[in-house]
Amino acid sequence: MTGDSADLLAHLRSLSDAGKAAEMAAYHKTPRDFLGISAQLLDEMARDLRRDHGLPARCDMAQALWDSNIHEARILAAKLLTQARMRPEDSTAWTMIATWAQDFDSWALADHAAIAGAKRLQADPARLDQVAGWITHPNMWTRRAALVMTLPWARLPHPKAADIAAREQVLGWAEQLVPDRDRFIQKAIAWWLRDLSRRNPDRVREFLAGPGSALSKPAQREAARNLPPA
Repeated sequence: MTGDSADLLAHLRSLSDAGKAAEMAAYHKTPRDFLGISAQLLDEMARDLRRDHGLPARCDMAQALWDSNIHEARILAAKLLTQARMRPEDSTAWTMIATWAQDFDSWALADHAAIAGAKRLQADPARLDQVAGWITHPNMWTRRAALVMTLPWARLPHPKAADIAAREQVLGWAEQLVPDRDRFIQKAIAWWLRDLSRRNPDRVREFLAGPGSALSKPAQREAARNLPPA
């Protein structure tokens, strides 16, 4: 598949399905074009592009796709940067993802970009200090991204000391966000605690008995859903 951004956008448009696009637009309710392309097809395209093009070319493609403001193009942009290891270095990819995060406006785009962002955070955990600033961002989706991008630390089966410190840093962010009554923020806190409960149930109980007691009732139930009996 060609790496030319204009050709790639033209190819995406050629795959559009007007009926599915209308359904997606009605569901997501965000002010952008939808093409109605399946997630499976986008996955296949991303796989082929990652195989055939180096990181600099993929970064250029990803930025052009994101700038198009087409729903499927933005999802493909995130998928192009979803990779555990990047050579020779990943600072351009991380800067792009972090910049996109400032303007997230829907869960679908935010979650796809967060998967890519999580891998860049794992590659360089020092970037958590930058993400810490998102907690007070005026954009709710940016605040939420701070939790979604850091979910891998909640899921680690054998965390090292540095990983435990990162967990505590994120739990501190979660505590700051407890008073935020937006349901998406409450859900994100609950998901983080729910995933952590599989690895450290006692820490989750401690959080829920402390600052987490002020979470919404649905969020408290979700956070405790996988807790084993005390």
